[in-house]
Amino acid sequence: MKAEIVSIGTELLLGEIVDTNTPYLATQLSVLGIDLYFTSAVGDNMARLQGVLKQAWDRSDIILTTGGLGPTQDDLTRNAIAELLGEELTVDPKIKQDLINFFAQRGLEMPQSNIRQAMLIPSSTSLVNPQGTAPGWWVEKEGRIIVAMPGPPGEMHYMWENQVLPRLQAKTGAAIITRMVKTFGVSEAKVDEMLADLTPSPNPTLATYAKLDGIYIRIAAKAGSEKEARAMVDSREADVRAILGDIIWGLDDDTQEAVAGRTLLDKGLTLAVAESFTGGFLAHMLGTAAGNEGYFKGGLVAATSEVKVALGLDANLADSEDKAEVARAMAVLTRQKMGAAVGIGIEGESGIEPESGMVPGTVFIAIDSDEADLHVVQSYSGRLYQMKRRAAYYALFDLVKLLKA
Repeated sequence: MKAEIVSIGTELLLGEIVDTNTPYLATQLSVLGIDLYFTSAVGDNMARLQGVLKQAWDRSDIILTTGGLGPTQDDLTRNAIAELLGEELTVDPKIKQDLINFFAQRGLEMPQSNIRQAMLIPSSTSLVNPQGTAPGWWVEKEGRIIVAMPGPPGEMHYMWENQVLPRLQAKTGAAIITRMVKTFGVSEAKVDEMLADLTPSPNPTLATYAKLDGIYIRIAAKAGSEKEARAMVDSREADVRAILGDIIWGLDDDTQEAVAGRTLLDKGLTLAVAESFTGGFLAHMLGTAAGNEGYFKGGLVAATSEVKVALGLDANLADSEDKAEVARAMAVLTRQKMGAAVGIGIEGESGIEPESGMVPGTVFIAIDSDEADLHVVQSYSGRLYQMKRRAAYYALFDLVKLLKA
């Protein structure tokens, strides 16, 4: 089957938001063994949208659209599909009542404009969207499939995973199992090199993806039954683990903060952090993780020497260029002040032309506990925002490795 993705919304063309839906769906289609031939983005203009959909209808078996399912007058996806297929839009009473209930549960009265979202055509089936007010559409006609999904990634992902993917999987007639193996501390090129003997396999397949929190390896297997496909994935994961070893930190939906949290809980330990270079990214990740109250004491953003002195650093050290020692002192003091079993201190050089002579992006991570006193120096390149996030991920990765040693 040949597939096409159409992203809808003028905000995409103006650069106001980045289209993350298309790469996500492209990855998902490849797992299903469905060939993606075309992708496009079109604004909220009926004539242009109809033209793009007509072209897709003429050349593709499956058309996936994202966006344009809202309640406003410029949300045109439903109308454009109806025009394309020559069918009339009517309000579905059940969908309308579901929308009324959605607003009522939040103590709100539904605006009349939201009735647009309750409309269907004879060829369409509604796709439930518990994450928002925009139901999706599944349309089958003349041997083709059109799937219309909401634009917000959270809503689209949920709808895809829970409603669209199972339907398409049934169409392919095969059981497909995937697993994401997550690594950190090694480049994508190095991971690809290490797995070179496994990647030529057509089934199961391996694919690598570079993310801020490391390099992901997606294992996908297709078989006649789910049990058989799962066994293939399990076997290939064992092969990958034998090669990559302790650079693997998680699977599938794991996050580094969740893995670190589980490790701390398993060992009955608590954590406190003090950050300079990362500006609170590490504390934010830990502070928003589910169940963090069981292991995370808190964090301090020590952006200035005055705050470092208030934490307890000697004034001369706080102003010194010995950033490794500053990070160590921050780890020790935040642990003491917050009564934690483990303390992390992060210091670094973010200036474009630092007076210290260090390369911008040089980061010092210190971990202090009764069992260990670890200093790590990392140097990154890229945008400052990315470097700060990556340093926070490095701190969590190093923490887990240290605790499991």
